[in-house]
Amino acid sequence: MFKTLFRPKQQPRRAPSTEGHVLYAVGDVHGRLDLLDGLITRMTEDYQALGRSEPPVLIMLGDYIDRGAQSAQVIDRLIALQGQAREGRFILRALMGNHEETLLHFLDDPQAGPSWVEYGGGQTLDSYGVRPPVGRAEPEAWEQTRQAFRAAFPPEHEAFLRQLELVVSYGDYVFVHAGVRPGLPLERQTAADLLWIRNDFLDHPHGLKATVVHGHTPVEDVYVGRQRINVDTGAYATGVLTAVRLDGGEPSIIQFGKARAA
Repeated sequence: MFKTLFRPKQQPRRAPSTEGHVLYAVGDVHGRLDLLDGLITRMTEDYQALGRSEPPVLIMLGDYIDRGAQSAQVIDRLIALQGQAREGRFILRALMGNHEETLLHFLDDPQAGPSWVEYGGGQTLDSYGVRPPVGRAEPEAWEQTRQAFRAAFPPEHEAFLRQLELVVSYGDYVFVHAGVRPGLPLERQTAADLLWIRNDFLDHPHGLKATVVHGHTPVEDVYVGRQRINVDTGAYATGVLTAVRLDGGEPSIIQFGKARAA
């Protein structure tokens, strides 16, 4: 009885910090410009309904290309958004994904071509007007494809991809493409883990004093937990692109969906 009477009261959980910003984090686009444009409209309407005056922060979590048919057009749109951000309409933070890393690798090394095409690079080549080799092509054919792609790949697209960030932090949130290596502080994380990690991150507590917001691993339903938030809903296959709004309260999910592109 006395233990019950004098038990310390639990302190209410502190609201997560976003450093005063309204944050929108967008999952993997994978060449679906139609979904990206629709989601941008939804996020704009959502922000206007909040009645806030400061510029929101738009965080793109990587994997803008591959699998979907409009990869080149998605990069065009992101570059246009970068221009709008310079005008002060919002803050844009664009992260590198493993698919962007592989594209850049192929620009320098034709041997990266076969594995890239296996997981969606062929659609990206098509979007720039370049046909990949058919079947088990010889190295010379991949070198010809690399040269054709480099000739078709706009310099501004390459410059955009090469300046993409690996990690973004705001208050109690860390934003990465794939995840983090459990047990390591943020400053010791490697690019390989930030871009490619999967089960080691998903299945174990990461140990950071922050919620990690990520994509990379498609899920049918958005995952929202204290350790992590996953907003990759497999847009190229499901026709649903997802964002999460973080503003110090409960995370708010925003989605735009339509039929899969032909």
